[in-house]
Amino acid sequence: MYVRDYTVPGRLQDSILYSIEAGGKRLRPILLLATAEAFGAPSEKGVTAAAALEMVHTYSLIHDDLPAMDNDDYRRGMPTNHKKFDEATAILAGDALLTMSTQLIAEDPSLEQTEKLFLIQELTKAAGPRGMVEGQMQDMLSEGKEISLEALENIHKNKTGRLLDFAICAGARLGNASEESMEQMSEMAEALGLIFQIQDDILDVTGDAEVIGKPVGSDVINDKSTYPGLLGLDGAVNQKNDYVGTAQAALKEAGVEGTVLSQLIHYLSTRDH
Repeated sequence: MYVRDYTVPGRLQDSILYSIEAGGKRLRPILLLATAEAFGAPSEKGVTAAAALEMVHTYSLIHDDLPAMDNDDYRRGMPTNHKKFDEATAILAGDALLTMSTQLIAEDPSLEQTEKLFLIQELTKAAGPRGMVEGQMQDMLSEGKEISLEALENIHKNKTGRLLDFAICAGARLGNASEESMEQMSEMAEALGLIFQIQDDILDVTGDAEVIGKPVGSDVINDKSTYPGLLGLDGAVNQKNDYVGTAQAALKEAGVEGTVLSQLIHYLSTRDH
């Protein structure tokens, strides 16, 4: 709905809708809405922020798949955007999604001005040159090199974790969480981002390509540093389980244990795609 409202019919809109409607877990918007509900906010209050976040995530996937970056042919079992359309259209589709995201929040009549400012500021910080984009840059620079566990974690805290952190902290803020709870939820989000990435790395080794929607073994082909590569498969599983404990403990400290957030931690640590 938002994409059709904010674009004009044509090739660009078709390209944007192709990637937005391609499916996926919708993890980030679900986390935002679940966190808002956990802290007592009506879920509808976070709908535009959740949609904006999914726009940013989808833009990052379109650009990440480009030949100049990961050069992937498939995403979610379908041809990547630049394979379906062309590179220039894919780049512009990503650009459009990124800029639409902040416009969407700014024009939401259900949000207070202070909430809009918080959401736009935090989303752009999470996605920008000290967040996701920096993580992507460091990930590219690390290809073909041996890096430390600390360096690998830093890459994924930015590349994957910062948007997850935004999702959780935005939901908590919309639910008027205390500053202490916000800090604990940020700790939970950081652990969750690492859980997500470690499981991704594990699935790239052990997963089913038909279930995952893209070829397995692509990390090895692209010479990327991974948790199984650094720690071995068993070591990666143990590291992931340590972060599961950290995430669940942070939920308890924030007073929202036993909510759907706890179930999401379990799901993300055991998912098969």
